[in-house]
Amino acid sequence: MAQVLEFKLPDLGEGLTEAEVVRWLVSVGDVVAVDQPVVEVETAKAMVEVPCPYAGVVTARFGEEGTELPVGAPLLTVAVGASPDAVHEGAAKSTESEGSGNVLVGYGTGAAPARRRRVRAGLTGAPGSTAGAAAAPSPSPQAAPASRDGAPEFAQAPVSGHVAAPAPAAPPAEGPVPVISPLVRRLAREHGLNLRELTGSGPDGLILRADVEYAIRAGAVEQAPGATPAPKAPAGPTAASVPSGEGTRIPLRGVRGAVADKLSRSRREIPEVTVWVDADATELMHARTAMNASGGPKISLLALFARICTAALTRYPELNSTVDTAAREIVQLDRVHLGFAAQTERGLVVPVVKDAHAKGAEALTAEFARLTEVAREGRLTPAELTGGTFTLNNYGVFGVDGSTPIINHPEAAMLGIGRIVAKPWVHQGELAVRQVVQLSLTFDHRVCDGGTAGGFLRYVADCVEQPAVLLRTV
Repeated sequence: MAQVLEFKLPDLGEGLTEAEVVRWLVSVGDVVAVDQPVVEVETAKAMVEVPCPYAGVVTARFGEEGTELPVGAPLLTVAVGASPDAVHEGAAKSTESEGSGNVLVGYGTGAAPARRRRVRAGLTGAPGSTAGAAAAPSPSPQAAPASRDGAPEFAQAPVSGHVAAPAPAAPPAEGPVPVISPLVRRLAREHGLNLRELTGSGPDGLILRADVEYAIRAGAVEQAPGATPAPKAPAGPTAASVPSGEGTRIPLRGVRGAVADKLSRSRREIPEVTVWVDADATELMHARTAMNASGGPKISLLALFARICTAALTRYPELNSTVDTAAREIVQLDRVHLGFAAQTERGLVVPVVKDAHAKGAEALTAEFARLTEVAREGRLTPAELTGGTFTLNNYGVFGVDGSTPIINHPEAAMLGIGRIVAKPWVHQGELAVRQVVQLSLTFDHRVCDGGTAGGFLRYVADCVEQPAVLLRTV
């Protein structure tokens, strides 16, 4: 007798709380094997294929392509031990399921609450529905998904919560209210806010700190003598761009949203300083030409800068560190995991070369090439996007000379490389045309002072101008 099991969107790691369904790899009625990929989803970090832990017949799928689902939401149901002819019977039995027993924030062991969904621009919704229009909640995990011929199932996700407003995913009358952290719950309690009266802007109605802070500000304005009621927060855009009289709204989500959050946090927390220097890269270019003329794999210029960087970090370990703000400690790291900025169609990503200090120029070239190709395909794993201790930013590929980049939090420094261009330069006491590059170092002033940062950058410049300097550390 077939048993219908429900497979939920698993925890994808690294603090990811939601993913967008990009492409279904199976259909209702298909037979799946254990660990067979069933759906391709896009997180804020990468595109990943999600394998199913069950073997059997797919009886239901949840979420159209373009739908954003929170971690813990049902993906599909599988009739274990059933044949394709038993699909309908298995689907009927799935309606009697009492849940998987998984306990996540905002979920119990029974049916998951109705959730808000968003759809990409260009996807056709149900008849009569438009981008940004509120719609009926999606079906429960035990029911087969509604077809596009049925009632509208995509609802608008608000930007921030507000008091006493209807929500597609309101918390139940009993049981815990889904809150992102105990700190947010305490903040609400200290200001006398009833969490059940707030609308969460997180996945599946999860109440975020921004929601509570907005409610506090709104309440303060309403209580001020003679104050007019605070305007409600504007309704947030759907996944599609929302044209208005003032322009086009583009949601900060996916990779772009993750980058925005990380850069904003870096600018808030890190007192950064940038120093720069021009260097004569002529000899480095000659050295690379000689290496590539000797046979074997070609050496990339980025790999040579990476090799110089790891040597400099050995001399100045303060810049290969992070700040533990809770413990008020600087943590100097003994391994260099080198991130490098890569521009892709999905936006800026920073793949990480693990243990870069232990790799030579050939190995670094190969790893940069591999990670760049995977990044362009959108298939970097969370492990390949996290754990960096220092970042290289080669903005010279865009034809610019200099930059003051924002540090890749929680790292302590970033080296920027401008374009290498022919310029007049005094060489050996005479004016000559040389290949010049501008190098910039942005560093966290908490981990070191200008002397250390200047020493690091000067050493990098010396290696660029005289590659033989590196032989002392090889």
